[in-house]
Amino acid sequence: MAEKNISPFAHVFLKLMQGPIYEEDKSYWKDLLGWQTELSKYLQQTGLQLVISESDGFARIVQPETDDSSSDKPLPRLMRKTRLTYEATLLCIVLREALDEFDLKGNGTRLFLTQKEIKERLALFFKERHNKSKLLKDLNKPINSLLNVGILKTTREDATNKELHQYEVKRIIKALVNNEKLEEIKSKLKLHVHPVQ
Repeated sequence: MAEKNISPFAHVFLKLMQGPIYEEDKSYWKDLLGWQTELSKYLQQTGLQLVISESDGFARIVQPETDDSSSDKPLPRLMRKTRLTYEATLLCIVLREALDEFDLKGNGTRLFLTQKEIKERLALFFKERHNKSKLLKDLNKPINSLLNVGILKTTREDATNKELHQYEVKRIIKALVNNEKLEEIKSKLKLHVHPVQ
């Protein structure tokens, strides 16, 4: 294919297909904002939608739900829905609430937590020692789940003490777990855990 036929925003489109683009990725972010109208039009033609949250500094592609029965050729799902385990869901709630607290304090734009800090926050959800120790015993599984879906990003590893591993809580969590979803999940979790008042 001749390079002159490639769209000037192709690099941004392909980056978005790999996952969210964050404001800290300066060159892609600048081009994304410059080409957002053209990108939106192109994505709409393929049944996708460009969502940009300038306040939280991220952009992503979503595929709106469609009524397949009204179309001769329904569009296949590009993005598979990922079902999180109970532990990973609980961790999402903890991280989303931590990000809200962080924003209220206004200490910056990026939230970093160590594995120890995450454990301390999770422990607040449990009164019963058995359930708490079972969950906290292997925190790697839910953390790895959230690393895989882009909610967490490893920023520092400590070979001698896993509790000092540090993660950034990516702001995409606000789109994936909005306020309505947060309350819905919290009410379901109340059946399984007993938050400390």
